[in-house]
Amino acid sequence: MLPLNPDSLLDLSLLLVERRSTAAGAAEAETLRLFDECGSSLLRFVASFGLSAEESEDVVQEVFLALLRHLRLERSRRNLNGWLFQVANNLALKQRKRIAKRATAQWDEAAQGPADPAPNPEARLVQRERRQRLKPVLQALPMRDRRCLLLRAEGLRYRDIAIVLDMSLGGVAKSLARSITRLVNADRG
Repeated sequence: MLPLNPDSLLDLSLLLVERRSTAAGAAEAETLRLFDECGSSLLRFVASFGLSAEESEDVVQEVFLALLRHLRLERSRRNLNGWLFQVANNLALKQRKRIAKRATAQWDEAAQGPADPAPNPEARLVQRERRQRLKPVLQALPMRDRRCLLLRAEGLRYRDIAIVLDMSLGGVAKSLARSITRLVNADRG
């Protein structure tokens, strides 16, 4: 075996570093080119999953970071447009699951009921009577209507409720309208 020359090792190291930086630069250039070509259509695609504009932008950003890692590892460059949309699909579905999980946790927390905020006995009595009037109405509502009502009370938008409960936006609107009408009528009576 030949002894290693320190100068040749340095040359080899410099050559490897240069090759890596050139490959990294090419990966970044390709990522930027694809972002310019596909960024807006990818954003529309991700938004079609019912994600908010902010969430959609985050998912698209994650997609292009994944692309950059993919290219830096010198993996296949075949059909990168299809690859981008497949990764976007997977990440958008994961984001929807996170939203559903968060909403379910809020549902469980809200189902436990808040502490009684009424400080005086008279207000507690009025609240108790009101709850007794509204409780049968709430129990008579279909489960889907109750869930819609609870998620809306928690501040979720119609689109988020539709995703969580796997309903159409029109179905959410009708469900909420029915529920609120019944509760208002029971509260008046």
